[in-house]
Amino acid sequence: MSQVKQVQCHLTITGTLIDPYASGKIIAFCTQSSSNNNNTSHAYKLFKHTPHRTTFIWNTMIRSFSETHQPNNALTLYKSMIRNGYLPNNYTFSFVLRSCVDNIEEFRVIGLVSHSLIVKLGWESYDFVLNGLLHFYAYCGFIDCARKLFDLSVVGCKDVVTWTALINGYLKCGKIEVARELFDEMPVKNDVSWSSMINGYVQCGEFKEALELFSLMQGLGFRPNHAGIVGGLTACAFLGALDLGRWIHMYIDRNRMDLDRVLGTALIDMYAKCGCIETACRVFDKMKDKDVFAFTSLISGLANHGKSKQAIELFQRMQNEAVKPNEVTFICILSACSRTGLVHEGLEIFRSMMKIHGISPGVQHFGCMVDLLGRAGMLDEAKTLVRDMPMEPDSYVLGALLNACRVHGDTDLGEETVESLVEQCLDHDGVHVLLSNIYASAHEWGSVVKVRSGMKEKKVKKVPGCSLVEVDGRVCEFIAGDRSHVFMDQIMLLLYRIDEHFKSIPFADTNDDLMINQVFS
Repeated sequence: MSQVKQVQCHLTITGTLIDPYASGKIIAFCTQSSSNNNNTSHAYKLFKHTPHRTTFIWNTMIRSFSETHQPNNALTLYKSMIRNGYLPNNYTFSFVLRSCVDNIEEFRVIGLVSHSLIVKLGWESYDFVLNGLLHFYAYCGFIDCARKLFDLSVVGCKDVVTWTALINGYLKCGKIEVARELFDEMPVKNDVSWSSMINGYVQCGEFKEALELFSLMQGLGFRPNHAGIVGGLTACAFLGALDLGRWIHMYIDRNRMDLDRVLGTALIDMYAKCGCIETACRVFDKMKDKDVFAFTSLISGLANHGKSKQAIELFQRMQNEAVKPNEVTFICILSACSRTGLVHEGLEIFRSMMKIHGISPGVQHFGCMVDLLGRAGMLDEAKTLVRDMPMEPDSYVLGALLNACRVHGDTDLGEETVESLVEQCLDHDGVHVLLSNIYASAHEWGSVVKVRSGMKEKKVKKVPGCSLVEVDGRVCEFIAGDRSHVFMDQIMLLLYRIDEHFKSIPFADTNDDLMINQVFS
């Protein structure tokens, strides 16, 4: 950059800098290093003092602001360009539309007006202008406009970016089936289009389909990019697909991919949810740059594995390293305290939210505290906390209180809690079952019959439980009561043999090693 400034000084002394070609080259070089804000600022100062600007120079500065996510500056310059009598071209519009997307709520109107100008000047047939328009309309939520634009465009103008932009629009609107139809129709796919579809499934909660598509991508020889890997790891985490998750981790190491914040956090979450908390800790330690999401993910994993003291230590380390916790961090750490009965620690952390960190506790934080107090048998304190909450308790808060009533056999408070749930129309099947279990624990069989009869009258059905198992990298789902699996006979026979084997073993011996040898011999 210093050499460029020397050239600029020479051009200034010789008077050549007023030539738009020379000044344009200097501005373009500065904006190519636009990751440095000083370079962008220097380019803009030179731009302002350039007397004879060309469309190329205007576009260069607009592009710089657009690529550095400064939509206000980019669009201010765009308006100034038109006011000064310069007509925007196809390059101008691609940068302008990208800036409109960066702040869609504020600049939606500018994008719509720009579309009119694009048509007027005849730039709508250019592929990157068309892609910019599709991207803009998709982010606006005007998917019908985007589809109409796509259908009316010339076949030769539609490239892989065009198809992917429309697919992303449908995914953003939650129309996953339409997006998949378009994806299957794509004449050419790349790693970005595959990753978009995989992440679309993940965002819609269809994790099994996401992994199936990830495997198909691998089978067809496509290399997953950063976004595709993160989407695959997220799906593995929710389905417990440890084998595939490990394969993705090996792929990351084999290709020497940088373990950045996003990728590292996705790996931590996957290993934690698949039961490998030690591996999750090792991944965390390898990360060079850790943010609040990485810390929160590991705190959550430690809490779920019953390692509450380690979770609290990590929470303290997080603060020592000047990483500010967010609302989710406090939910995770309060849950950790709840699961192991750390009442004092939980109360201290809850008080520190507003006092030290300036975060107002939300309904989920109160739910965690109710669960903490309830598990510790402090039902009166839990009831007082629910009563004094600054917001209406939701199903999570009342559910935590109801569960505490079940554990400690408080039928009166249980009935009162269920009444509150009924008033808010939150009395789903689990509420009735939990109340029935409370009565059963108290041997009030008449009340149990009454609750069960009420469920039948209201046609309340318990949602069947389900479990997932990974076999040879493929995730299989089993639902309680469903025997439609093709290998159900063999599965039932194997379960019968395992059950018979366990019944034949005398478990009176307290020697754990001997017991394990008996089971697996």
